[in-house]
Amino acid sequence: MNNFITVNKCRVCEHKFFKEPLLKYKNMPKGAQFMPDIKSIKNDKGIDWEVCQCSGCGLVQLNTPPVPYYREVIRASAVSAKMKAFRRKQFNNFVKKYFLQKKKIIEIGCGKGEFLSIMQKFVPRAYGLEYSKESVAYCVKNGLKVFPGFVESADYKLNNTPFDAFFILNFLEHLPEPNSVLQGIYNNLTDDGIGLVEVPNFDMILQKKLFSEFIGDHLFYFTRETLNSTLGLNGFEIIDCKVEWYDYVMSAVVRPVRNHPRKSGKVKYGKETGIAQFSNGVKKKRKTDLSDFKNHQAKLKKEIEKYLSIFKNKKVAIWGASHQALAIISLLNLSGKIEYVIDSAMFKQGKFTPATHIPIVAPDKLYSDPVDAIIVMAAGYSDEVAGIIRRKFDKRINISILRDFGLEIIKN
Repeated sequence: MNNFITVNKCRVCEHKFFKEPLLKYKNMPKGAQFMPDIKSIKNDKGIDWEVCQCSGCGLVQLNTPPVPYYREVIRASAVSAKMKAFRRKQFNNFVKKYFLQKKKIIEIGCGKGEFLSIMQKFVPRAYGLEYSKESVAYCVKNGLKVFPGFVESADYKLNNTPFDAFFILNFLEHLPEPNSVLQGIYNNLTDDGIGLVEVPNFDMILQKKLFSEFIGDHLFYFTRETLNSTLGLNGFEIIDCKVEWYDYVMSAVVRPVRNHPRKSGKVKYGKETGIAQFSNGVKKKRKTDLSDFKNHQAKLKKEIEKYLSIFKNKKVAIWGASHQALAIISLLNLSGKIEYVIDSAMFKQGKFTPATHIPIVAPDKLYSDPVDAIIVMAAGYSDEVAGIIRRKFDKRINISILRDFGLEIIKN
């Protein structure tokens, strides 16, 4: 193992991990953002990590330190028209249901305002907090009420506090000290505050054996149960929870529990469970069996190798430089077998996949340097991407889509 892997206990409840990790991954990308360019590629190397599980609260997490940019929110998915339409509907329903039209709301980790700009249409007094100074400047330039910062402790004071509502979208899983962030949010809300918390849905990942969902950017993998216990430990209760966006996202509406032990600093941990004693007597967890993940990985490796053999001496590309695609490229040893990786996010173009060093290009590369086949690895966007390829590029290109169950070949 790498000498920088030192975490051996739960970052939430402080109980020790089970002695043996659930999975061990080698030569993985250091992160899913800030990919190497032509100047830095010689110093880019893959890393090893372990997927561990807390023997107290059951929360699954990586034992690595966070990526250097964990305080920043970097989104590529917001460019999707379907995602924008989904957020408009979701935010509209959220605002109406909880009467937030004239209230004050803040997004914790707003990036470049991709979602905040949508929320602002429903809640005029919508604010954002973002660590990246460049992203803050971009937001302000575009008329958004965003200020720089990062909730680093329970005592952190937000500008314009208190807020009636907050939302934090697919950011909590990145944070090495989630307790501090949640407590800080708690202490900046009104007594009847409300919140929208979203994280990747590990229940679905378990069900579908999505071994490629593990990436260095995501320290935590929340099931509904472990999200509930993490929020509960830090003063929140879930009043509604459902899965969204093709089941990839777990979306919870939460509210603060006032006079909570966390607020008074009187939280005590149970000796057996490591969970706070006010958490309704949660029993010690059994270790989760992820052996099927390895089997699914081996199955997919055979399927992709068979597909690539059809195009021997021809060119094959991958569409998608998401964390899932980067993990698959590393785990299945696809370096040297793929011509290039296509991605619509401009900040990824001109870079290389971390650890495997395949060039990442813009979609228009298909005009100047066409390929014979494309494997689409775009998760919930895959069908949308396949449609773009058919409409905009050579209709003779062979298309396959990486589905949860394996590789699906799309007929011309």
